[in-house]
Amino acid sequence: MSKNPVRAQAKGVAETPASDDSAVGEQPARGSGAAAKKTAAPAGPRAKGAKAKKATGAAGAAAAGRGAKPESHLAMVRRARRINRELAEVYPYAHPELDFRNPFELLVATVLSAQTTDLRVNQTTPALFAAFPTPEDMAAAVPEEMEELIRPTGFFRAKTKSLLGLAAAIRDDFGGEVPGRLEDLVSLPGVGRKTANVVLGNAFGVPGITVDTHFGRLVRRWKWTDEEDPVKVEAVVADIFPKSEWTMLSHRVVFHGRRICHSRKPACGACPIAPLCPSYGEGETDPEKAKKLLKYEMGGYPGQRLSPPPDYPGKPAPALGAE
Repeated sequence: MSKNPVRAQAKGVAETPASDDSAVGEQPARGSGAAAKKTAAPAGPRAKGAKAKKATGAAGAAAAGRGAKPESHLAMVRRARRINRELAEVYPYAHPELDFRNPFELLVATVLSAQTTDLRVNQTTPALFAAFPTPEDMAAAVPEEMEELIRPTGFFRAKTKSLLGLAAAIRDDFGGEVPGRLEDLVSLPGVGRKTANVVLGNAFGVPGITVDTHFGRLVRRWKWTDEEDPVKVEAVVADIFPKSEWTMLSHRVVFHGRRICHSRKPACGACPIAPLCPSYGEGETDPEKAKKLLKYEMGGYPGQRLSPPPDYPGKPAPALGAE
């Protein structure tokens, strides 16, 4: 195995900071890989001689991003698809970072993930699902009891209202089963398009693009679109990629945003797709300094799931209170 730090080594035990890792749930009232058998390989240049090529390519991509020569739509599509292929090699184990055992648990966990981290949700849901394992159980819950259970996720009163409402709707309108259609899911309290796509893609196998904070900022950073509205971003990206790629593309982009391409200080010098990025140089370009910015398994820290998939190369997250 190469000594390049970018792809997962996962030897550390410390918890990574929780900032910049909000999950994909909807805003309160106002997440696996087909390549599971692959081991994580170095994500940097594939040979020593590639260093100069990477630097040149990254500089060229950055220059293009500054408007040296406008990129055609076809060229952008080809670059976007190459980025997806590269990310598939870097994160063959990409997966939803919410613990769940069935569609109902994934739906509830995704609603809870608004304005908090997947880690905090995963640390909270074991007790919640032990108390209310089915929609019928949850619909009959005492609000104050549920509020206390989900308090660590924040906005617990608004989230309790949403969970009680969606559980009752599933019980009364869908025979106690989480519906598998987008139009039905978004009719549930607290469930918007992002949450619906998470559930459809990961519990029902229906392809969907999940435009959360990470996904939106990365596709804009990569110049796939300049749209800010999540629905418009979803439509643009859906036109670039075949439907069969939508769910896994979402996981790969979110994984990259949480581990390397951070919002405030991206680790450009440790990024495996730097030659394809028109925004290269916005973050730390020194490889050694960039290495220190890597999170989760990329930086040797535990992941966000207490029960990660078998192919995940990092360590499980600690239980609540064991950090």
